[in-house]
Amino acid sequence: MKIIELEEVDSTSEYIKRLKSLQDVAVIAERQTLGRGTKGRKFVSDSGGLYISILKNHADLPAAKAFRIMVGYCVAVCRTLGEFGLKPTIRWANDVLVDGKKICGTLIENTVCGGKIVRSLAGIGINVCNVLPEELGGIAVTMEECCKRAVAVDEVKAALLRHIGEESSIDDYKSYIDYFGKTVYLKTDSGTRAATALDVTADGRLKVGERDGSVSLISCAEVSLRL
Repeated sequence: MKIIELEEVDSTSEYIKRLKSLQDVAVIAERQTLGRGTKGRKFVSDSGGLYISILKNHADLPAAKAFRIMVGYCVAVCRTLGEFGLKPTIRWANDVLVDGKKICGTLIENTVCGGKIVRSLAGIGINVCNVLPEELGGIAVTMEECCKRAVAVDEVKAALLRHIGEESSIDDYKSYIDYFGKTVYLKTDSGTRAATALDVTADGRLKVGERDGSVSLISCAEVSLRL
């Protein structure tokens, strides 16, 4: 996989799109001016964080198995954080937390043709030693804050690149979830409701127990999860 490193870019993912590369490629930037998170939200990307996007081609991956891609990247991030002595948890479907605060987000865009995913574009942002905006106090955290020591972005980058592409399964993904059997809050456009998190299915849906005793399968496109 070709690796391109930049000092500044509008967005690593947008840069890859402009490349129109037919080969697997990763773009890493020291900072982004127009970083983007889930559902179009702004993603603050100041110096000191690790911002990487990866374009990967897939030979024979059915669209129904798209969640495998998210599993691979989330597990790679968790394994990376574990190398630094941290105990990450995954907040379904694509956020990684440490001590209940967000330390990483992952955004996946897939290109589908004939019922199969032909390529995927993953954007990953890890808070390493960047200064977080005041409005994210109590919500987000950096690796340095958690480790209580200096952490070099290059060390995190090297570890993440090692773990990306390793074998991982839905069971690996679920091993980083510690709220099964507990109350979670499902936020939709119409409001927020409490439910009990039960499981995550192989296709990426959250299985929850509703307050009326029924069981629902929830798509991450429908709700946001709050712990």
